[in-house]
Amino acid sequence: MSTDDDVRPDPARPVAPAHGAEDAKHSKNAEDSPAEPSTARGPGSPRVGVLGLGSMGLPMAEHLLCAHGSLTVHSRTPKPQLTAQGARWAQTPRELAEAVDAILVMLPDLPDLEPLLGGEDGLLASAGELLLMIGSTSSSVQVRELGERLAAESDGRVRVVDCPVSGGEDGAEAGTLAIMLGGAEDDAAEAARLLAPCGNPVRLGPLGAGEVAKSCNQMIVSATALALGEVTVLAERSGLDLGTLFELLQGGYAGSNLMASRREKFVTGDDSPSGVAKYMVKDLRFAGEIAEATGTHGALLPALRAAFDELVEADLGDRDLATTRRFTEQRG
Repeated sequence: MSTDDDVRPDPARPVAPAHGAEDAKHSKNAEDSPAEPSTARGPGSPRVGVLGLGSMGLPMAEHLLCAHGSLTVHSRTPKPQLTAQGARWAQTPRELAEAVDAILVMLPDLPDLEPLLGGEDGLLASAGELLLMIGSTSSSVQVRELGERLAAESDGRVRVVDCPVSGGEDGAEAGTLAIMLGGAEDDAAEAARLLAPCGNPVRLGPLGAGEVAKSCNQMIVSATALALGEVTVLAERSGLDLGTLFELLQGGYAGSNLMASRREKFVTGDDSPSGVAKYMVKDLRFAGEIAEATGTHGALLPALRAAFDELVEADLGDRDLATTRRFTEQRG
């Protein structure tokens, strides 16, 4: 999942507990923590599933379970805290698809989804209709291609919407994410209804439009992070108190959710990850695809791509986005 901007929590929403990132290795003990669906589910309640329970997918799943009263989940590693709350664990992607009408996919990118689609245990092995809600930050072109392919291979049973999110782990836990929807109007309306417990879902256009919006979001976030890193170094080397400076800037035009959420990290130099900077390389590459397809020759995007490529080459990619301060300090 890409690191992106913070959002202001809504005190009216329940806050889910913080969780770590998805474990890297597949666990064979999914059967150790099975649970029946919550008895809170009433007649006509939506049958929703989540595929991918990392640092974003897990808190989103908790909000969906709380709101809808029933949830089926699958990921590489079982999450006992979800089954303890009443979620049902699906042993395979096929079992997940057979149990639900709609699945939120919270995997890093579309290549992570591909192996889970085919085969006797894949999502497409299920015979029922299915709405796939792609929450991954992905290529808008590839999302459209995926939607067309799955519709053809399933004779129209499988429909796709894209719904990348912005707000980071804080927004996922608070249920205040900005959810960027793309897809057919009816499918997007259904996705918006299902995903509303996780934040504010808004349809922006046909399939792929959500990913275009996310690319726009990431351009702003990456530019802001790079600027914050540079001004932190410039101000400190000029003898300014960083805490005072950031407090002042936050009240003016320079203020942002990203500055508010990362201020302490920039001031103290703490770039321990709550989301890693290297994902921005992928996100900016997707933005580059859109720029090329639309004939948009901006000055900023090439500079951002070059800067984050250099940052990763400097072995800073696994640190928080606030590592732009360290990156600036080490340059030259």
